[in-house]
Amino acid sequence: MDGVTIQNRVYLGYAKAAAKIGIAHDLYRPTGSTSPLASGNRLASLPASFNAESFGYGRPNKYGKPTWYAVVDGAQTRVGDYLVGPSGTFFIAAQQALLPILAVECSNIITVLRPQQQTGIGAVGYGGDVDANETPLLIDWPASVLQGAKGEKNETNLPGDVRSPWWAVLLPALPGLLLHTADIITDNLGRRLVVSSAELTDMGWRITAMQALT
Repeated sequence: MDGVTIQNRVYLGYAKAAAKIGIAHDLYRPTGSTSPLASGNRLASLPASFNAESFGYGRPNKYGKPTWYAVVDGAQTRVGDYLVGPSGTFFIAAQQALLPILAVECSNIITVLRPQQQTGIGAVGYGGDVDANETPLLIDWPASVLQGAKGEKNETNLPGDVRSPWWAVLLPALPGLLLHTADIITDNLGRRLVVSSAELTDMGWRITAMQALT
């Protein structure tokens, strides 16, 4: 028996388990940079169950931990797909050979913008980012946006000032698109974040971003 046959049997086992304990979730596969959950990207309805990285289902998930094991027919899913249903919205982060399917729970809908620096504004040549000239890179993508481990003091540092919050963002990778430091993230809660670092991994993007306070 070869590795491919074993992997197929593992996914068949997941499919049978999901049929017993899972709930129907819609499977979406992004086809472009805009709205991956658009109706045209829906592929199927699959039974799926999610556990807190414990197939024994013996513990709940914890604060600040968006990763889950997905019990679903892995023969029909691939990295970057979304599963949407009563359990929430998840993207598939990893389907490594013979290992559990790793999913990330999404908390927000984000849009990623690329600022265009404007120069020569005013008599002394000041420049800056102008909202109207920001180029959309990704529009309305579900992502995990969770509080980061630190805050940043602002430059005035007055007694009543609060630290600017930092956020940890997990997002599927879109082939051909690279995110940069200083890109802008906006979300469905009206927050505006400035990307500090963006790491492309085999499980998608891992981003740290500072919230812009207004």
